[in-house]
Amino acid sequence: MSVLVVGLSHRTTPVPVLERVAVADADRGKVLDRLLGAPSVSEAVLLSTCNRVEVYAVVETFHGGMNEVVEVLARQAGAEPAELFEHLYVHYSAAAVEHLFSVAGGLDSMVVGEAQILGQLRGAYSAADEAGVVGRTLHELVQQALRVGKRIHTDTGIDHAGASVVSEALADAAGALGGTLHDRTALVVGAGSMGGLAAAHLRRAGIGRVVVANRTAANGERLATALRAEGVDARHTGLHDLATEVAGADVLFACTGSVDTVVGAEHIGDRAPDRPLVVCDLGLPKDVDPAAALLANVRVVDLETLQRRLSDAPTGQDAQRAAEIVAEEVRAYLAGQRSAGVTPTVTALRKRAAEVVDAELLRLDQRLPQLDGAVRDELAKTVRRVVDKLLHTPTVRVKELAAAPGGAGYAEALRELFGLDPQAPTAVSTPHKTQPKGEKR
Repeated sequence: MSVLVVGLSHRTTPVPVLERVAVADADRGKVLDRLLGAPSVSEAVLLSTCNRVEVYAVVETFHGGMNEVVEVLARQAGAEPAELFEHLYVHYSAAAVEHLFSVAGGLDSMVVGEAQILGQLRGAYSAADEAGVVGRTLHELVQQALRVGKRIHTDTGIDHAGASVVSEALADAAGALGGTLHDRTALVVGAGSMGGLAAAHLRRAGIGRVVVANRTAANGERLATALRAEGVDARHTGLHDLATEVAGADVLFACTGSVDTVVGAEHIGDRAPDRPLVVCDLGLPKDVDPAAALLANVRVVDLETLQRRLSDAPTGQDAQRAAEIVAEEVRAYLAGQRSAGVTPTVTALRKRAAEVVDAELLRLDQRLPQLDGAVRDELAKTVRRVVDKLLHTPTVRVKELAAAPGGAGYAEALRELFGLDPQAPTAVSTPHKTQPKGEKR
C-alpha cells in the first residue's frame, strides 16, 4: 500500500475547470464514499479549496488507484476522465509526502506562505475521519503535515509573503477606492471560514461598516457580533434583500461555497451608476454572475485575476528556507516509516526467541524436576538476559539500517536468517483503526 495524490490546482488548471471539479461541503461525504468504494482505495482525504481540489489516497497499485480517483473526480465535474488529464498532477509514495508537506507549509498556494491552508487541511482530515475513510497511514501522514506546516510558519517569515488570497483581493479593493477603506461599507456574503477571514482583513484595514449576508441567520449574527466586539459597526442580514445591501456597499466580498451563483447581475444593476463598487468573488464555483463585470463603475476581482497576477510572484529567502524544512521533514518522515516497517519483524524475532527460551526451560523442568525453585528462577533470568543481550545490538542496528533508502531488505534478511513466518509482521502489527472498509461511524 502506498500514498497517491491526484489533484488539480491554480498552477495547472484554469479556474473554469476548477469550478467544475470543486466539491461543496454538502457533497464531500458523497465523494469520499465513491472514493472508498473504488477497489484499489483503502483510505482517502479530499482537500477542496478556492484554488485546489486534491485527493490523498492509500492505494494497492499506482495505475489502478490513479484511474479510479480520476473517474471519481470526473464524475464530480460531470466530465469524461480524458477531459481532466491535461490539468492533473499525480504524486506517488515519497513524492506524495513531499507534495503534502509543501501544501501544508503554504509553498504551493496561490499566495505563497498563506496560513489558511492549514485550517483547510485540518478540516479535510476531520471530514474524512468523520466519514470513516481515514486509516493509520493517512492519519499519521496528515498529522505530520500539520506539524510541518506549523513549523514552517514558526521558523520562517514566510507569512509576510502574503497572508492569503483575501489579503490580495482586499489590496485591489483599497486601490480601486482611493487607497483606503476608512469610512467605506463592505458587504460580506457568506459567514463561513472564508467570510470570517474576509471580515478579519476588512477590520484590520479600517473598514467603516460591515454587513454580513448569510443564509443561516445564527452564523451571520455570530460573525457580526465578533466584529462589533472588535469595534466595527456591523450587522447581519439574510440573502433576501441583496439588491438593497449592494446598493449601499463600496466593496462586496462573496465567498459562500455554494455551487450556484448567489449574487446576480440584477442585484448589482440597481445601484447608482456613478458609485464605484469593487466585487471580490472568491467563490469556487463563482458566487457572482460574471455579467456583473460589464456594469458601469463595477470592478470584479476574482480567482482568475489573482491567478494571473500571482503565478510568477517571487518567493524569496523565507520560501527557500521553508522548502529546506520540507525536504528535511520528508527525509525524517520516510526514514521513520522505513524503520517502523522493520519493527514488526523485530517483534516477531523477539517473540520467537522468547518461545525458544520457554520451550528449553520446560525441557529443563522435565529433565530435572527436583531442581530447587530459586535456582530454576535464577537460571531462567540468566538465559533471558543472555538472549536479550545477543538480540539487542542486531535489532537496534537493523532499525537504523532500515531507515536508510532501500532498507526494506533488512527485514527480509531477518525473516530468512531466522526462519520467521512471512506473515508474522502482519500478525503482530496494530492498525490505527479496525473499522471495516467503507463502514460509517
